[in-house]
Amino acid sequence: MKTLAKKYSLIVSVLLSLSLLGGCASIEGQADPDDPLESFNRAMYSFNDTLDQAILKPVAQGYNAALPDPVNKGVSNFFSNLEDVVVVFNDLLQFKFEQALSDTARIFFNSTIGIFGLIDVASGMDLPKHDEDFGQTLGYWGVDTGAYIVWPFFGPSNVRDTVGSISDAYVNPLYDITPDSTRDGLVVLDAIDTRAGLLSASKILKEAALDPYLFVRDAYLQRRENLVYDGNPPKLKFDE
Repeated sequence: MKTLAKKYSLIVSVLLSLSLLGGCASIEGQADPDDPLESFNRAMYSFNDTLDQAILKPVAQGYNAALPDPVNKGVSNFFSNLEDVVVVFNDLLQFKFEQALSDTARIFFNSTIGIFGLIDVASGMDLPKHDEDFGQTLGYWGVDTGAYIVWPFFGPSNVRDTVGSISDAYVNPLYDITPDSTRDGLVVLDAIDTRAGLLSASKILKEAALDPYLFVRDAYLQRRENLVYDGNPPKLKFDE
Protein backbone atom coordinates (compact mmCIF):
# COMPACT_ATOMS: atom_id res chain seq x y z
CA MET A 1 0.00 0.00 0.00
CA LYS A 2 1.28 3.41 -0.86
CA THR A 3 1.47 5.95 1.94
CA LEU A 4 1.00 8.97 -0.31
CA ALA A 5 -1.92 7.38 -2.12
CA LYS A 6 -3.55 6.61 1.23
CA LYS A 7 -3.17 10.23 2.30
CA TYR A 8 -4.54 11.38 -1.06
CA SER A 9 -7.53 9.04 -0.70
CA LEU A 10 -8.29 10.38 2.78
CA ILE A 11 -7.99 14.01 1.69
CA VAL A 12 -10.25 13.48 -1.31
CA SER A 13 -12.83 11.59 0.78
CA VAL A 14 -13.00 14.43 3.30
CA LEU A 15 -13.20 17.05 0.56
CA LEU A 16 -15.94 15.09 -1.22
CA SER A 17 -18.04 15.00 1.95
CA LEU A 18 -17.49 18.71 2.59
CA SER A 19 -18.26 19.64 -1.01
CA LEU A 20 -21.55 17.74 -1.00
CA LEU A 21 -22.58 19.29 2.31
CA GLY A 22 -21.38 22.76 1.35
CA GLY A 23 -22.93 22.56 -2.09
CA CYS A 24 -26.32 21.53 -0.77
CA ALA A 25 -26.25 24.25 1.87
CA SER A 26 -25.14 27.10 -0.38
CA ILE A 27 -27.25 26.63 -3.51
CA GLU A 28 -30.51 28.57 -3.38
CA GLY A 29 -33.48 27.66 -5.58
CA GLN A 30 -33.35 25.18 -8.42
CA ALA A 31 -29.81 23.90 -9.02
CA ASP A 32 -28.48 23.30 -12.51
CA PRO A 33 -28.90 19.52 -13.00
CA ASP A 34 -25.63 19.46 -14.96
CA ASP A 35 -23.80 21.28 -12.15
CA PRO A 36 -25.64 20.79 -8.83
CA LEU A 37 -22.61 22.01 -6.84
CA GLU A 38 -22.13 25.18 -8.89
CA SER A 39 -22.02 27.56 -5.92
CA PHE A 40 -19.32 25.50 -4.21
CA ASN A 41 -17.51 24.91 -7.50
CA ARG A 42 -17.35 28.59 -8.37
CA ALA A 43 -15.89 29.36 -4.95
CA MET A 44 -13.24 26.65 -5.43
CA TYR A 45 -12.54 27.85 -8.98
CA SER A 46 -11.94 31.37 -7.65
CA PHE A 47 -9.69 30.01 -4.89
CA ASN A 48 -7.65 27.95 -7.35
CA ASP A 49 -7.37 30.84 -9.80
CA THR A 50 -6.13 33.18 -7.07
CA LEU A 51 -3.57 30.60 -5.96
CA ASP A 52 -2.51 30.04 -9.54
CA GLN A 53 -2.02 33.73 -10.29
CA ALA A 54 -0.12 34.34 -7.06
CA ILE A 55 2.13 31.26 -6.98
CA LEU A 56 1.74 28.53 -9.58
CA LYS A 57 1.77 30.60 -12.75
CA PRO A 58 4.87 32.67 -11.77
CA VAL A 59 6.69 29.47 -10.75
CA ALA A 60 5.75 27.81 -14.05
CA GLN A 61 6.91 30.84 -16.02
CA GLY A 62 10.22 30.83 -14.17
CA TYR A 63 10.54 27.09 -14.76
CA ASN A 64 10.11 27.54 -18.52
CA ALA A 65 12.55 30.45 -18.57
CA ALA A 66 15.21 28.60 -16.58
CA LEU A 67 15.18 25.27 -18.42
CA PRO A 68 16.38 24.87 -22.02
CA ASP A 69 13.70 23.36 -24.26
CA PRO A 70 15.41 19.93 -24.55
CA VAL A 71 15.63 19.63 -20.77
CA ASN A 72 12.03 20.79 -20.35
CA LYS A 73 10.90 18.21 -22.90
CA GLY A 74 12.95 15.50 -21.19
CA VAL A 75 11.25 16.16 -17.86
CA SER A 76 7.81 15.94 -19.49
CA ASN A 77 8.80 12.72 -21.24
CA PHE A 78 10.02 11.19 -17.97
CA PHE A 79 6.68 11.72 -16.22
CA SER A 80 4.75 10.67 -19.32
CA ASN A 81 6.67 7.39 -19.34
CA LEU A 82 5.70 6.71 -15.72
CA GLU A 83 2.07 7.50 -16.52
CA ASP A 84 2.15 4.93 -19.32
CA VAL A 85 2.12 2.26 -16.59
CA VAL A 86 -1.31 3.59 -15.56
CA VAL A 87 -2.34 3.55 -19.21
CA VAL A 88 -1.42 -0.13 -19.63
CA PHE A 89 -3.30 -1.03 -16.44
CA ASN A 90 -6.45 0.60 -17.78
CA ASP A 91 -5.94 -0.80 -21.29
CA LEU A 92 -6.24 -4.26 -19.75
CA LEU A 93 -9.28 -3.36 -17.65
CA GLN A 94 -11.00 -2.18 -20.85
CA PHE A 95 -9.96 -5.33 -22.75
CA LYS A 96 -7.90 -3.23 -25.19
CA PHE A 97 -5.25 -5.92 -25.45
CA GLU A 98 -3.61 -4.79 -28.69
CA GLN A 99 -3.29 -1.26 -27.32
CA ALA A 100 -1.90 -2.68 -24.06
CA LEU A 101 0.85 -4.47 -26.01
CA SER A 102 1.68 -1.25 -27.85
CA ASP A 103 1.80 0.79 -24.65
CA THR A 104 3.89 -1.86 -22.88
CA ALA A 105 6.36 -1.68 -25.77
CA ARG A 106 6.40 2.13 -25.36
CA ILE A 107 7.44 1.75 -21.74
CA PHE A 108 10.15 -0.78 -22.61
CA PHE A 109 11.78 1.22 -25.40
CA ASN A 110 11.46 4.61 -23.69
CA SER A 111 12.82 3.23 -20.40
CA THR A 112 15.83 1.59 -22.08
CA ILE A 113 16.82 3.26 -25.34
CA GLY A 114 15.11 6.45 -24.19
CA ILE A 115 17.14 6.58 -20.93
CA PHE A 116 14.43 6.17 -18.26
CA GLY A 117 11.88 7.90 -20.45
CA LEU A 118 13.78 11.16 -20.93
CA ILE A 119 13.66 10.65 -24.70
CA ASP A 120 10.47 9.54 -26.42
CA VAL A 121 11.90 7.09 -28.95
CA ALA A 122 8.70 5.01 -29.03
CA SER A 123 6.62 7.58 -30.91
CA GLY A 124 9.09 7.38 -33.78
CA MET A 125 8.69 3.59 -33.77
CA ASP A 126 4.95 3.75 -34.56
CA LEU A 127 4.05 3.28 -30.89
CA PRO A 128 1.76 6.28 -30.26
CA LYS A 129 0.96 7.75 -26.87
CA HIS A 130 -2.49 6.82 -25.52
CA ASP A 131 -4.52 8.37 -22.72
CA GLU A 132 -6.33 5.95 -20.42
CA ASP A 133 -7.12 6.20 -16.72
CA PHE A 134 -9.46 4.54 -14.25
CA GLY A 135 -12.06 7.29 -14.60
CA GLN A 136 -12.26 6.39 -18.28
CA THR A 137 -12.37 2.69 -17.41
CA LEU A 138 -15.36 3.26 -15.14
CA GLY A 139 -17.04 5.23 -17.93
CA TYR A 140 -16.21 2.46 -20.42
CA TRP A 141 -18.15 0.02 -18.25
CA GLY A 142 -21.14 2.35 -17.94
CA VAL A 143 -20.54 4.14 -14.62
CA ASP A 144 -22.13 7.60 -14.66
CA THR A 145 -19.94 10.66 -14.14
CA GLY A 146 -21.76 11.88 -11.05
CA ALA A 147 -21.67 15.56 -10.12
CA TYR A 148 -19.09 17.92 -11.55
CA ILE A 149 -16.69 19.00 -8.80
CA VAL A 150 -13.93 21.61 -8.64
CA TRP A 151 -11.46 20.52 -5.98
CA PRO A 152 -9.26 23.00 -4.14
CA PHE A 153 -5.70 22.58 -5.48
CA PHE A 154 -6.66 19.65 -7.77
CA GLY A 155 -9.05 21.53 -10.08
CA PRO A 156 -11.96 20.23 -12.20
CA SER A 157 -13.22 16.68 -11.82
CA ASN A 158 -16.39 14.70 -11.15
CA VAL A 159 -17.31 11.90 -8.76
CA ARG A 160 -16.31 9.15 -11.20
CA ASP A 161 -12.96 10.73 -12.09
CA THR A 162 -12.21 11.46 -8.44
CA VAL A 163 -12.59 7.77 -7.59
CA GLY A 164 -10.53 6.96 -10.68
CA SER A 165 -7.68 9.25 -9.71
CA ILE A 166 -7.37 7.54 -6.33
CA SER A 167 -7.10 4.14 -8.02
CA ASP A 168 -4.53 5.43 -10.51
CA ALA A 169 -2.39 6.79 -7.66
CA TYR A 170 -1.93 3.23 -6.42
CA VAL A 171 -0.70 2.11 -9.84
CA ASN A 172 1.53 5.03 -10.80
CA PRO A 173 5.17 4.07 -10.06
CA LEU A 174 5.90 7.71 -9.21
CA TYR A 175 4.44 7.07 -5.76
CA ASP A 176 6.66 4.01 -5.21
CA ILE A 177 9.88 6.02 -5.46
CA THR A 178 11.99 6.13 -2.32
CA PRO A 179 13.11 7.88 -0.20
CA ASP A 180 9.94 9.86 0.50
CA SER A 181 11.74 13.19 0.09
CA THR A 182 12.72 12.26 -3.48
CA ARG A 183 9.21 11.09 -4.28
CA ASP A 184 7.62 14.25 -2.89
CA GLY A 185 10.07 16.42 -4.81
CA LEU A 186 9.21 14.62 -8.03
CA VAL A 187 5.47 15.02 -7.36
CA VAL A 188 6.01 18.78 -7.01
CA LEU A 189 8.15 18.85 -10.15
CA ASP A 190 5.46 16.97 -12.05
CA ALA A 191 2.87 19.55 -10.97
CA ILE A 192 5.09 22.46 -12.03
CA ASP A 193 5.91 20.82 -15.36
CA THR A 194 2.21 20.21 -16.02
CA ARG A 195 1.31 23.82 -15.20
CA ALA A 196 4.13 25.10 -17.39
CA GLY A 197 2.69 23.15 -20.29
CA LEU A 198 -0.65 24.93 -19.85
CA LEU A 199 0.62 28.51 -19.93
CA SER A 200 -0.48 29.16 -23.50
CA ALA A 201 -3.87 27.55 -22.87
CA SER A 202 -4.51 29.72 -19.80
CA LYS A 203 -3.75 32.83 -21.86
CA ILE A 204 -6.33 31.79 -24.45
CA LEU A 205 -8.85 31.12 -21.67
CA LYS A 206 -8.49 34.60 -20.18
CA GLU A 207 -8.81 36.27 -23.58
CA ALA A 208 -11.62 34.21 -25.09
CA ALA A 209 -14.02 33.25 -22.31
CA LEU A 210 -16.73 35.60 -21.04
CA ASP A 211 -17.24 33.24 -18.10
CA PRO A 212 -14.00 31.28 -17.51
CA TYR A 213 -15.71 28.95 -15.05
CA LEU A 214 -18.29 27.78 -17.60
CA PHE A 215 -15.62 27.54 -20.30
CA VAL A 216 -13.43 25.27 -18.15
CA ARG A 217 -16.38 23.18 -16.96
CA ASP A 218 -17.76 22.52 -20.43
CA ALA A 219 -14.30 21.89 -21.88
CA TYR A 220 -13.51 19.41 -19.11
CA LEU A 221 -16.78 17.50 -19.46
CA GLN A 222 -16.54 17.34 -23.25
CA ARG A 223 -12.91 16.19 -23.17
CA ARG A 224 -13.62 13.46 -20.63
CA GLU A 225 -16.63 12.25 -22.61
CA ASN A 226 -14.51 12.21 -25.75
CA LEU A 227 -11.79 10.16 -24.03
CA VAL A 228 -14.24 7.60 -22.65
CA TYR A 229 -15.62 6.96 -26.13
CA ASP A 230 -12.22 7.10 -27.87
CA GLY A 231 -13.11 10.14 -29.93
CA ASN A 232 -16.65 9.06 -30.87
CA PRO A 233 -18.94 10.21 -28.03
CA PRO A 234 -22.72 10.21 -28.25
CA LYS A 235 -24.37 13.56 -28.75
CA LEU A 236 -24.11 15.60 -25.53
CA LYS A 237 -27.13 17.28 -23.96
CA PHE A 238 -25.79 20.79 -24.44
CA ASP A 239 -25.20 20.04 -28.16
CA GLU A 240 -28.87 19.24 -28.83
